[in-house]
Amino acid sequence: MSIQVLIIGLGQFGMSLARTLSEKGTEVIAVDQDKELVDEAAGFLDDALCLDATDETALGKLCPKERDVVICAIGAREPSILTTAILRQMGCDNVIARATDKIHERILKAVGAKNVINPDAEYGKKFAYKILFQNIIADETSEDIQLLEINVQPFMEGKNLIELALPNKYGIIVAAIKKGNKLARPFPNEILNIFNRSIKMVCSNIACYCNDPVSNFTRKRK
Repeated sequence: MSIQVLIIGLGQFGMSLARTLSEKGTEVIAVDQDKELVDEAAGFLDDALCLDATDETALGKLCPKERDVVICAIGAREPSILTTAILRQMGCDNVIARATDKIHERILKAVGAKNVINPDAEYGKKFAYKILFQNIIADETSEDIQLLEINVQPFMEGKNLIELALPNKYGIIVAAIKKGNKLARPFPNEILNIFNRSIKMVCSNIACYCNDPVSNFTRKRK
């Protein structure tokens, strides 16, 4: 079953997020106060609604607690903080909020956001590598291939990469193993355990979204 994502705020970031998730088969509900933006989103979403997310009654009608992920993509500080606080009061555990600066980020975490992202800052870092290393493609995704970082999963514990056979079973290639804050080259006979915090893997979109055990850790399912 597809995960359900509620996106609040349809600026450039929220609109792009909604479109991409929808194209990947995710069930997206998107809301914004701006009717023109809602009408644009309605062109590719089944559920695009015009409402004020800081209105607790209106927001509650969307049953945000029942969604797998709720993303507050509002850029303006005050409504962003208020909306995030309301969502947490409603019992939403998986709230991802957008911040525009460090102070904004600290406040969002203080009111209960599980994750806080700053798209401008993150893209700035990525674009810097494109300038510094012009002969290297710095993008981590393409139309067909993705580079993902995942936590070492329970079924991987105590096994090495040969035993897991991820390329043969799922079309996934382990590119690196993260130990602490450092990336290390993966060795076929190395045993994966709790000390291997995460692994970076290269996989196709089909491998990420197909209905097999690997999808349990590449995306959340009901």
